[in-house]
Formats: sequence, structure tokens, C-alpha cells
Amino acid sequence: MLLKDLSEARGVSGDEGAVREVLLKAVEGLVDEQRVDALGNLICLRKARRPIEEGRWPRTVMVTAHMDEVGLMITGINGDGTLRFEKVGGIDDRVLLSKQVLVGKDAVPGVIGYPPIHLIPAADRQKAPDIGKAAIDIGAKDKAGAERLVSLGDYATFRTCYEVLDEGGLRTVKGKAFDDRAGCAALVELLHEDYALDLYAVFTAQEEVGLRGARVAAFAVNPDVAFALEGTICDDLPKKKDVSPVTELGKGPALTFMDQSVIADRRLVRLLVDTAEGLNIPYQFKRAAAGGTDAGAIHLAREGVPSAVVAVPSRYIHAPVSMLSLDDLDHTVQLMKAALHTMEGGLNA
Repeated sequence: MLLKDLSEARGVSGDEGAVREVLLKAVEGLVDEQRVDALGNLICLRKARRPIEEGRWPRTVMVTAHMDEVGLMITGINGDGTLRFEKVGGIDDRVLLSKQVLVGKDAVPGVIGYPPIHLIPAADRQKAPDIGKAAIDIGAKDKAGAERLVSLGDYATFRTCYEVLDEGGLRTVKGKAFDDRAGCAALVELLHEDYALDLYAVFTAQEEVGLRGARVAAFAVNPDVAFALEGTICDDLPKKKDVSPVTELGKGPALTFMDQSVIADRRLVRLLVDTAEGLNIPYQFKRAAAGGTDAGAIHLAREGVPSAVVAVPSRYIHAPVSMLSLDDLDHTVQLMKAALHTMEGGLNA
């Protein structure tokens, strides 16, 4: 299953090669052109399979999903053989303690060690952990032993296996990096369809550290309109207060009006809503303006690019384990395919 292969591939920001290899195999035979740019973006073009009417807008649509995941980078090796690290991307310190990781290209197993509760003063137990006291323990005897296994600058990823948790019901699965391997899996599925427009499928690099890949890719592609496919916040578990969740599992793809990086083009939002309602595809709105997506960089490219975001709700993003509903993923694909076909008739400029 493509989502499993993507989830278990290791690709922290700036080191997306393993994820890109999975995608290169997945798009083989589906695209007319493909290239990897200087930042590591995989840019694929599926040309229009039917004639594009003269003067019709848009003619070129760019759909992105980012390949990178949050993770860690090794910044020092201690005398006792443990490893110092820095976070790559937005990770809450509280989710790191005692987690299993894989370090470097050889996937050296390790554990993020932290003093046990017995050695933490009672006054400090209610405080946020001091991540400066944490270190990755790979079982090395000393610094020399650790240096034989890892190097400074190596990346570390969470050690998480993909697994189906519920074959019925919500068809829930758990895995690593659904933000945004879910979007990558959906984007590959879009390439199985024929369109009367040129579709650029761009699998971007370094989104988690500032939307960097999308910025240069949008400049190169110069699309008429763009969509970003994402894995987004899902916080639908019970709360003490009656507060609406950002998104809910099993309620369909989430559409964005605004986040911290972009105000979605209302024509594209309306297109998505009308398409979903016309085909009885479930959808929901993201009920928070938190976070940012590739659309934040794309919509500012050149003279500006009308952009929108469609996301798969994912519990516990930016953590070692995430959960999503395969129904939501399937409905995201259905909605995007239908929306692209609707756009073949043109949009009001």
C-alpha cells in the first residue's frame, strides 16, 4: 500500500531522498515529464489528455504535497556515547521523552533518554521537561563507539510502524508522518486520471522548516491556480469544555478559509464546496487559523497564484504516531479529481 510505504520512509526536512524514491516508482508511467530541482522537489507534469479550449482559464494547475517530516538532527556526541540533538520542524518537547528513534542512513536504533521520575525533584514534576537534559541513547559504550555508528549532522526519525487499527468503522490507520505523506498518497492518485488541463504534481521539500520547496517550485512552474494537499490537525477526542474541534476523523477532507500563511481564494473554496455537495462527498471546514501550508508560499509566487488547501484530518500530527481515516483519504482523492474535472470548463478570472 502506497501510504504504508510513504509513512515508513524516512525523510526529515532536507533529507527527502528516500520518500522521493518511493514516489518516483509510484508515478512511473503516469506522467509525461519529471525532474528533481536544486532543493529536492519532485516536479511531475501530466499533460492535458484532451484539447484545452482557446482562451480558457486556468490551463495549468499545480497541486502540491510535501515529502518532508519533522524530526531531529544530531549536533553532538557526548563522552558517554549519547547523542545531543536539535529539533527539525515544529515538535513539542513533551512528545519526545522516551521515544524510539532511528539515526542516520544506517537507521541505528536509539531511545530519547531523560531522567526517571524518581530523580526529578517533586517541585519540577509539574513543569515542562527540560529537553536540554535529554539525549539519544544508542547503546554505545563511549564517544568513540558512538562515532563508529553515527556522525554529526545525521538525521533521526521516529521509529513507528504503519498499522491498520480498524478494518470497519472509520477504517483507521496509525503511522508516522501522515503530515504530509497522506497528501503525497492522494496526489499520486490524481495522476491516474485524464484531464483537459496541464496538471503539475509537485512533491515538495522542506515545508516543515518554512515552505521552502514550494516557493521555488511555484516560481518554476508558474501555474494559473494551485492546491496544497495536506495532513492537518484533528483534535476530536473528548474535552472538558464544549469547544468545536479543528477537524474530526471520518467527516471528510478539511477545507481551509485561512491559516497563518494564506487566505484561500474564495473561488476555489466555492468550487470545492459545490463539487462536494453536488457529488455527496463529505467535507468539513478547518475550524482554526493555525499552522501554514505550501499554499502560503505558492500564492505569493511571481504575480500571485490563486490557491486553496484540502487536507486529510490526522490526529497527533508532529508527533511520533499519527492516526487517520482511510475514508477521509479516499474522499480527498474523489473531491480533488472531481474539482479538477469541473475546472476543465474554466473559472471566472
